[in-house]
Amino acid sequence: MDFGKFKYQQSKKQQEARKKQVQVQLKEVKLRPKTDEHDLQFKIKHVRRFLEEGNKAKITLVFRGREITHMELGQNVLERVATELEDIAIIEVRPKMEGRSMYMIVAPKSKVK
Repeated sequence: MDFGKFKYQQSKKQQEARKKQVQVQLKEVKLRPKTDEHDLQFKIKHVRRFLEEGNKAKITLVFRGREITHMELGQNVLERVATELEDIAIIEVRPKMEGRSMYMIVAPKSKVK
C-alpha cells in the first residue's frame, strides 16, 4: 500500500467533512427590565432572525442601580420573550442570575434555512 496516497486520501476526506460542517454561533441581545414595548418587539425580531439563520441567541437582562431589588420584573420580561419565540425556539438555559444580570439561552427548534 502506498502511504503517500493513503495520507492524501485522508486529507481529502477531512477537507470534505469540514466543507459540510456548520458552525453555530452564540449571538447576544441585551435588554433592561424597563425596556418599552416597541423596543422589546424590535429586539425579539433580531433574536428571531438569529434563530432563523441557525444560530443560538443569548438574551441578557441587565439591572442597574436599584432595579436589582425587583428581579421579578426581569423574570417577567424573559418569560415574555420566551413565549413570543416558542414557535421557533426552545429554551436551552432557563433564566439565571449572574451578578447584576439575568440571562437565558434559546436555540432554534429545527434547522430552518
